[in-house]
Amino acid sequence: MASMAAAIAASLPAPAAATPSSVKPTYVDIHPSMAKLIDPMGNIPVTGVQLDAMVVSKIIKHGREAAFGSGSLLGLDFDGTLEVSNSFPLPAFSEEEDKAAKNVAQANYQRRMITYLREVQGDESVVGFYQISSVPLRQSYVELQAADSERLRQGGIILIHDPSQSTRGIASFKAFRLTKTFLAAHKQKKFATQSLIDHGLTFSTIFEELPIRIHTSCLATAFLNTCAAPRPPTTLQTIAAKSMMAVPAPFTSIPSDFTQLDLGLPSTMIRNLEQVVEGLDSYKTEENNVAFLSRQIAREKAKADAHIASRKEENARRVAQGLPPLPEDDVSRLFKIPPEPSRLESMLILGQVDASAKTLEEATSAGLVRLYAAQAPS
Repeated sequence: MASMAAAIAASLPAPAAATPSSVKPTYVDIHPSMAKLIDPMGNIPVTGVQLDAMVVSKIIKHGREAAFGSGSLLGLDFDGTLEVSNSFPLPAFSEEEDKAAKNVAQANYQRRMITYLREVQGDESVVGFYQISSVPLRQSYVELQAADSERLRQGGIILIHDPSQSTRGIASFKAFRLTKTFLAAHKQKKFATQSLIDHGLTFSTIFEELPIRIHTSCLATAFLNTCAAPRPPTTLQTIAAKSMMAVPAPFTSIPSDFTQLDLGLPSTMIRNLEQVVEGLDSYKTEENNVAFLSRQIAREKAKADAHIASRKEENARRVAQGLPPLPEDDVSRLFKIPPEPSRLESMLILGQVDASAKTLEEATSAGLVRLYAAQAPS
């Protein structure tokens, strides 16, 4: 019996080795040839922006429908280039409505749109937002960009489109992102004079402009070429033209636009002049407010210093008389010294004046060239 049991046991297959209950996942490193292109940790800084032609068309169309507006930009960063492949506008609200309610409504709308794009396998990664405005430096833009820099990959960008330039045939797009020095000051929530000096902040160091490149698909390029290139007449057109003894049309192309040769004063120049004057008035008003607060702070500090001096003299007399001194740390309780006013608004207004002046310079330089070319030879 023992020999039979041993034979049966020998004929059975060997028991399989016990497998561990949990297998640790294995990670495969990115190949060195692709390590400079694929950046899952976001270590490659963004040095440029690439806009799809469809995104440019959508933003221009939005700018023609509304003088002011905003929207979200979708895409991804690849090899140091932020490729924006899609966009959608956000709902607009009046200035009288509550700011917090507007932000919640826009956030809910953006969330729903991203869900719909995910269902149709579209781009869903938000890389920034765009604004339709002729002034790039506004405090609302700065606050929104600072909030996006904490939750978006690579900090996100803000794309400014000037609709007044598109009426002259100029697609005005500028991409900006906040600098590291401004983000460091924004985290401290201090924009007093000393803080600006310590961080080296001016209106020109708040934003960093990124170069923009527009990418057009092959089909769109072919369509534009067929619209602009000469098209020879067909055989039927040739026969009909010869029979009617008429000269056939050599080609069909996009009609010429001679608005660039208009010597009149463009409306954009007038608007830029108005923006410069309005900016200077706003800066003067803001400086008056800062000066008033500074005088109020100086008066409170003078009262506090006088109180401390009189308290020290009184304590000296009490000590000489053998009495306990009175406390000197009740100045903050007796005198409410307001904090130093923020200089951020003044700095942003100066940036708006500078941007309007540069746009005015571009418009006037083109007008001077046209006037010089139209002069009669002497």
